[in-house]
Amino acid sequence: MHDELWHELTRLSATSPGSPDWRPVLFDLSAEEDEAALHRLLRSGSVRRVHDSVERQLAELMAARDPAVSGSDAELDRRIRLHLAGRELTRYGTFVWYPWSGVLVRALPAAEFGELRTDRNRNKITRAEQRRLFGTRIGVIGLSVGNAAAVTMALEGVGGFFRLADFDTLEMTNLNRIRAGLPDLGVEKTVLSARQMAEINPYLDIERYPHGVRRDTVDDFLLAGGKLDLLVEECDDLHVKVAVRERARAHGIPVLMDTSDRGLLDVERFDLEPDRPILHGLLGDVRAEDLDGLAAEAKIPIVLALLGERLLSPRMVASLPEIGKTISSWPQLASGVSLGGGIVTDAARRLLLGEPVASGRYYVDPGTLVTDDHRMYGDPAVSAPALAPSTVAGADAGYGR
Repeated sequence: MHDELWHELTRLSATSPGSPDWRPVLFDLSAEEDEAALHRLLRSGSVRRVHDSVERQLAELMAARDPAVSGSDAELDRRIRLHLAGRELTRYGTFVWYPWSGVLVRALPAAEFGELRTDRNRNKITRAEQRRLFGTRIGVIGLSVGNAAAVTMALEGVGGFFRLADFDTLEMTNLNRIRAGLPDLGVEKTVLSARQMAEINPYLDIERYPHGVRRDTVDDFLLAGGKLDLLVEECDDLHVKVAVRERARAHGIPVLMDTSDRGLLDVERFDLEPDRPILHGLLGDVRAEDLDGLAAEAKIPIVLALLGERLLSPRMVASLPEIGKTISSWPQLASGVSLGGGIVTDAARRLLLGEPVASGRYYVDPGTLVTDDHRMYGDPAVSAPALAPSTVAGADAGYGR
């Protein structure tokens, strides 16, 4: 019995390596050719599940545009009919096919989808700002912290075009910090990130560089189809770190980097400072070609010069000499990577909207911020603010009904 079971498991493992797909397929229901293509997809047997909530999405959209109608089903139905303006609901919206999961989902058309999906951003991000952000082009190199940054930017609506670069595949040791699961092991990191972003917003334009960025492709990565508005650099390779900055500076593209230790964020405004030294001048006159092919041990003094030994967390300092000996690579934690994704996204949003984000190094370090020196309400507040009588009465009236 065991041998038979193992034979069947081995056969299925060999014949179902998993889908390499990462780009969703969109079907516009108002187009006859898309309707025919959707028919063919359904007949193929590839669709495992259909999820159609477009009527509910339309109701949400009407309530987002006028919150006063949210409690009235009759008024929401009336608004939806007016919005459709005679169009059939069965021909409205876009069906999105995710081939890697076999799921077919109906979504609102692109403009309405974007409006509704980012509705709760208002007015931390205004409608006009959201449209401006969606028109920007962002490159991300290195998809550990870079994955957190790219996915967070997709969630927040920062960027409408993304170029993703990483040569690696997802391994078990990545699961301590990358939002993925066991079924994703062996999947290319660019594929994983592109899928996650497309499931948040199928209207994103995403390109992959699955071999990473090399000397002969860096300009293509930065410029193809139009210059990037922002580069997020999160790779481990010192040669690549310097090489992409040399070219980003030449093309006037700003660079952000988070190292996930003590919430360190580097901002390099090459768009405003074309002569600014790379990495704040911390590496002196070192050029990319000087760093190509360095052994791990030779990199440690450069990393210490770059990050500042006195400014690293004590555990990171203790870990560096152990790389390649007792630990396999740079230590990173999910909390630091997630924090880094948020810090990068916040800085990217403000930079792309023209708010002041100056070149330099910044620390958003919970280890120094969540301390007694920064604590509020260590002693509980003595009294709560008084509520207006009408508010209290209204609250009381709601209980026990």
